[in-house]
Amino acid sequence: MLEKNLIKKLKKDYQTQEKERRQIIRQANEILFQSKKAIFSLHRNNNQEADNKIKELTKILKKMEKDFSPKRLHTEGAFQAAAEEYVEAVCFQAIVKEKKIKKIKELNLNHYSYVGGICDLIGEMVRYGSNQVSQGNFKIVNKLKNQAQDIMAELANFDFTGFLRTKYDQANGHLRKLEQMSYDIKLKEKE
Repeated sequence: MLEKNLIKKLKKDYQTQEKERRQIIRQANEILFQSKKAIFSLHRNNNQEADNKIKELTKILKKMEKDFSPKRLHTEGAFQAAAEEYVEAVCFQAIVKEKKIKKIKELNLNHYSYVGGICDLIGEMVRYGSNQVSQGNFKIVNKLKNQAQDIMAELANFDFTGFLRTKYDQANGHLRKLEQMSYDIKLKEKE
């Protein structure tokens, strides 16, 4: 037979965790969605809208860090995905504004969030370069290519495994696209 107090405690712990899980997932989904909107705003050259969204997202993440333990947050897949997308948005904002990519001081995000977001950033740089070329801004592609090469050179110092290895390999593929775009532009200029 099971001790009744043990069952009560297990049930209470389970219910608390499930309640927290639902709260984290709901908030994480909103962060993910709004981070994507911030990225799209940057692609449309609506920097003010992106700034406002990122400021609001930072507040939400700070509140989540207050409401839940870091261990609880970072073991929830929905939060991890949202944090990566947020990091990607903040890093992309830095690229568009021609600033350095730095640690987000207001938050305590883990290395998975940063590395995943930075790897995904390279894909946004490809889209941004393509959009800029379609508007006649050819010079930006070489600049983006050089920035992406610098980022990838730093990431090459890691020995990634698992999902981070997959993200790193995807980022390498995106870098090749920027290199190809830069090469194609140089060929066109010589014609």
